[in-house]
Amino acid sequence: MAFQLSQKVVGLAVLGVVVVVVATALTTLGLLSSSRSVQSRGAIKAVNVGVYWDSGCTNASVSIDWGLLSPGASGNVTLFVRNEGNLPLRLSLSTQGWSPANASSYMSLSWNREGQVLAVGNVTSATLTLSVSSGISRITDFSFTAVITGTEQ
Repeated sequence: MAFQLSQKVVGLAVLGVVVVVVATALTTLGLLSSSRSVQSRGAIKAVNVGVYWDSGCTNASVSIDWGLLSPGASGNVTLFVRNEGNLPLRLSLSTQGWSPANASSYMSLSWNREGQVLAVGNVTSATLTLSVSSGISRITDFSFTAVITGTEQ
């Protein structure tokens, strides 16, 4: 009988320790968690190409509102790029004019059309992705210009 009682006491003690450890872990995780949202804007500069919101190329894109992005998150925007020149173009993407200047240390812009050759008059959809570092701090609003360039081939 004493052995059974001793097993129950040990079992309850172990259960108590587990509950305390789990509660401490949950409390600690809650204390270490924080987030900050980042307002954003963007402009588009196109060189030798047209950039549009629609595949029919009737609604020109001149700026992008990336919306509210959290640290560690990314946002996607789909645009349509048309070769408006008379030679095939190799597409590239860059950025300029970051404000504040250090925003480019915490954010990066990429796309799925880097190096693609676009024939005269052709249109391709392009997905631009703006990634925000989880280490971003003290930046709540920013702006920059995305530059889509077509280099003649």
